[in-house]
Amino acid sequence: MTRANSSSFLRNALVLDAAVSGATGALMIGAAGMVDGLLGLPVALTRSAGIILIPYAAFVAYVGTRDSLSLPAVWAVIVTNALWAAASVALLLSGWVAPTALGYAFVIAQAAVVAVFGELQYRGLTAPGGVRSMISGRLG
Repeated sequence: MTRANSSSFLRNALVLDAAVSGATGALMIGAAGMVDGLLGLPVALTRSAGIILIPYAAFVAYVGTRDSLSLPAVWAVIVTNALWAAASVALLLSGWVAPTALGYAFVIAQAAVVAVFGELQYRGLTAPGGVRSMISGRLG
């Protein structure tokens, strides 16, 4: 089974992720040219990241607001969050960019927030009484 009714915890984690991602994406698109000097991050990188976040936010909102959650879709969100957080850290370690101290703080903070969303979603998925246990209970 790939669908189940879910806990409100998981739904809330998904919807909050969508809202924060959408707002961050819009801010990154609109303010990329204004904050490049403050952050030391290329405008194209900041704007591209923002453009990626908009459809991601729409997808996460869609997943989190369905009557029945798609387990593969929830896993896709969790994995994407983990990859985004890891890629953010890798970017700082790569030497491809030369962020300011504020730029480092921004990249690390957004990576931490993304990682927390992934963790909350994972817990909502796997916790006792969560979606996974509902399915196990039906199958078992």
